[in-house]
Amino acid sequence: MESIIKHLMEITGHRDHDLLNISVISALSELTHAARARVLDILHVGDKVLVKAQITVDHGKVAVNEEHLVHLVPELPIEHFPSLFKGLGQQESVIEQLDEQGNRTIWLPIWMNEKVNVCLEIHNPAVYSENTKEVMSGILVVYRNFQNLLDYSERDSLTGLLNRKTFDDNFSKILRTSVQKQLSEEIDQPDVERRHNDKEKQHWLAVLDIDHFKRVNDTFGHLYGDEVLILVANLMRTSFRPSDKLFRFGGEEFVILLRSTGKDDAKMIFERFRENVARYPFPQVGTVTISIGFAHIDPFEPAVGIIGRADQALYFAKSNGRNRVCHYEDLVKAGDLHIEQSHDSVEFF
Repeated sequence: MESIIKHLMEITGHRDHDLLNISVISALSELTHAARARVLDILHVGDKVLVKAQITVDHGKVAVNEEHLVHLVPELPIEHFPSLFKGLGQQESVIEQLDEQGNRTIWLPIWMNEKVNVCLEIHNPAVYSENTKEVMSGILVVYRNFQNLLDYSERDSLTGLLNRKTFDDNFSKILRTSVQKQLSEEIDQPDVERRHNDKEKQHWLAVLDIDHFKRVNDTFGHLYGDEVLILVANLMRTSFRPSDKLFRFGGEEFVILLRSTGKDDAKMIFERFRENVARYPFPQVGTVTISIGFAHIDPFEPAVGIIGRADQALYFAKSNGRNRVCHYEDLVKAGDLHIEQSHDSVEFF
């Protein structure tokens, strides 16, 4: 009983999704004496559903799938897990599978608004009593409630995207994993290969703004303005990967943290999203366009400087025709933006 109370105290004391997931899967692993337990992300990418291990508890040892080791844990189509696939299709809360070798796997999907983004997996649990099942059920209820509370506090109430106050934590995680990735590459790769990878794969921060949004509100009213914001947010979800972070900063301004891709690919992704918005028939309003400015994320630089560069690129896009994507470093290289070094600060023009 003391162990259960301890785990419940840990679960209810977290304000971070990763720490919450570690606590609940550790509690279930200990409670069921499982050989292995995992937290699985259920990723919805277009029409595809992918499964990816986020956290693994193996014989009491916890391993978290850090971004710089992402290649070690591939995303698999849900069809690779036929019992899980069938159970989710039937909206089951407990899914069990017994293979030919007698190995038992239990999946506990976390249903929220008839959708599953997280599933708990227990492999080869010990035989347990009805009392243990009731305790497991109680832990899952607490877990689900706290997931809902975290989502409520972290998300914009109108669009459902992450809100402004969650940006710093997400940005810090990207910086941390970028530094870890660089350190691991310095150990594992020759200098030439490392420089090539550093140049090709980076993280990116984009600031985007809906063009002439005030005109939409003034002409059609705030209800239609809100609908435009909601639809743009929906287009963002379908245009970017589940690993990318999408924020509404306020009003018609949004921010995107794009993970681990080359500059050309980043620009192509942003251009594709811009085109998706421009082609979308917004009810009553008709055509809506967006402008985007983006800059690469230097892991050794504070967020304010990187946001400032992306903002400068956005301002250039808004001042030069709108409905376009501008990359800060390209604008500086072309001479369209200038940096003047003063004695005590860097000023942007």
